[in-house]
Amino acid sequence: MKTIPHIIGGQETAGGTGQTQAIYNPATGEQTGEVVLGGAGEISAAVKAAKAALPAWAEAAPAKRAKVMFNLRDVMIQRADEIARTISAEHGKTHDDALGEVTRALEVVEFAAGIPSHLQGDFSREVGPGIDSFAERQALGVVAGITPFNFPAMVPLWMIPMALACGNTFILKPSERDPSSANLIYDLFREAGLPDGVLNVVHGGKDAVDAVLDHKDIQAVSFVGSTPIAEYVYTRGCAAGKRVQALGGAKNHMIIMPDADLDQAADALMGAGFGSAGERCMAISVAVPIGEETANALVEKLTPPRGGTQHRPQHR
Repeated sequence: MKTIPHIIGGQETAGGTGQTQAIYNPATGEQTGEVVLGGAGEISAAVKAAKAALPAWAEAAPAKRAKVMFNLRDVMIQRADEIARTISAEHGKTHDDALGEVTRALEVVEFAAGIPSHLQGDFSREVGPGIDSFAERQALGVVAGITPFNFPAMVPLWMIPMALACGNTFILKPSERDPSSANLIYDLFREAGLPDGVLNVVHGGKDAVDAVLDHKDIQAVSFVGSTPIAEYVYTRGCAAGKRVQALGGAKNHMIIMPDADLDQAADALMGAGFGSAGERCMAISVAVPIGEETANALVEKLTPPRGGTQHRPQHR
């Protein structure tokens, strides 16, 4: 049975807490491994490694950092099925859904590969008598990401490529429920030529999250997850003087107009509400029919007939 370690300064480590958590295949209920759980000590070690790697990485030419992103794109395309299998084995989504997650992640990697033009500064001559003005974009330093279980590859790859391309070093605290994707992401970056210490992975629960939010040398934090935890991360991170990006509760309302094709609307509502167990950010939590007549007609489409079998819209 495998043990999923932290990766700090380019080295795998079990850390010092002695705590682990079981990992399961949700399709079978079988335990497939365990992940080590870290806390303040492991976060401090990751920050130390990230700080040591920061000067050389931040001072590297943007084109050199972009080259890593170009390489990463090639590696991800070559290993897309492996990434998808890793996602499915611990999260449970289908292979096709997992491949879709990889595709969305690649879009961000491709954008990060164009970072040299996005990092260009500005210059204005004579904004005042004898005064010129210029602006330049500099790396913040050590930054961190706290990512959710429902997209264990896509969401980390929303954050990491942009942060690294801009010259920051990164600490990833992924979900402890499906952690193998995070370690695989590290392997992909390593294959793409990323130096040791620029990306670090620390597994854990609330202790690790609090350590990220409290550590004085972590300059910024990005989070994706539930609304209550987003509020917690934003409040505690801002209190520690960090820049915080906290995305929570990304569910949607579905508006059904009076002239809608109600068969299609019922089909779409079923698929959006229950597809992928409702774990996609585009999942529908609330249906809003416009007008009582529309509402009654929609309910009829979704309600099994008396004494009959339940209506099952066909997914298209």
